[in-house]
Amino acid sequence: MNAAVFVDTSAFFALIVSSDEKHDLALSYWKQLLMENPQIVTTNYVIVESIALIQNRSGLANVSAFLDKFLPLLEIIWIGQDLHTDAVNSVLTANRRQLSLVDCSSFATMRRLRIESVFTFDEHFKEQGFTVMP
Repeated sequence: MNAAVFVDTSAFFALIVSSDEKHDLALSYWKQLLMENPQIVTTNYVIVESIALIQNRSGLANVSAFLDKFLPLLEIIWIGQDLHTDAVNSVLTANRRQLSLVDCSSFATMRRLRIESVFTFDEHFKEQGFTVMP
């Protein structure tokens, strides 16, 4: 999978919640991304985490906006048993409280699909060697 960009929860949250401090930067980058037309990829775990975060911090209206405006533009990779097991093992091996199962599942997915670029505001992706944007 070449010319693909993975999108993380932190990017979705910044895009959909106008009061987020990174909203303008996220929106600007998203527009640039759409013009460049790469394959835009995420996982079902990121979708679940994004919905929960948006609902909890911003409400259901923004969840609906997220589902209507962004979901149709994404290729969603469904985490199966193998990727889930890899992610759980990564969480346990890393032994870091702030490194989530969703993050580890994203890393495993990106590595399996050879995706190097990620739209995120989460520094864990940079620590893992991925190209973080914006």
